[in-house]
Amino acid sequence: MQTKSTLTCPACSHQVTEVMPTDACQYFYDCPGCNVVLRPKLGDCCVFCSYGDVPCPPIQEARDSGSQASCCG
Repeated sequence: MQTKSTLTCPACSHQVTEVMPTDACQYFYDCPGCNVVLRPKLGDCCVFCSYGDVPCPPIQEARDSGSQASCCG
């Protein structure tokens, strides 16, 4: 399981690699490039699933096990 994901801001394209929490969802993220507050897209559970190159740990785990994806539920 990967615990780092590179977030890309949709407003300014700034990229930053962050360590994802494994025990909680991250609903908000302040872009260090333009100060826009990122929020998950409709249908996504967190900012990593919406703007990261790697989905959050609970989603990765569900995909690996073939079970229904259930993040932060």
